[in-house]
Amino acid sequence: MAYTISEFAEKTGISAYTIRYYEKEGLLSCIERKNGRRVFKDEDFFTINVIIHLKNIGMSIKDIKTYLDLYRQAKDTTEQRQAIILRQKKSLEEKIFSLKNKLQILQSGEMYYQKMIEFN
Repeated sequence: MAYTISEFAEKTGISAYTIRYYEKEGLLSCIERKNGRRVFKDEDFFTINVIIHLKNIGMSIKDIKTYLDLYRQAKDTTEQRQAIILRQKKSLEEKIFSLKNKLQILQSGEMYYQKMIEFN
C-alpha cells in the first residue's frame, strides 16, 4: 500500500518535518516520488521503527545512518551492526555510572540537610 507523507506521519506519530529531516539525512532512503510527492510503502514502517528505537537508546543520527546503511547492504554485516550496538551500550553504561555518582552526591547533601533540620 502507498501512503502520502501526511498519512505516514499520522500512522507513525512522527511529524512530517521530522520525516523529511530523516530522508534528508539519508535514514529513509529510496522514497518513491509520484508527481514530486513522497510515497511511502509498508516497508518504510519497519525502517522508521528501527530509527525510533535507535534514537530512544540515544544513538546519534550519524550512527543510525551507518547502522541502516549496513543493514541495507546485500552482504552480511551482522558483526558491524553488533559493534555499533555494543558501542552505544558502552556509552550508555558510562552515562549511567556518571549519573549514579551524581545521585550519590545529591543523596549525601540530602542527608546533610536532613540532619541539620533535625538538630535545629
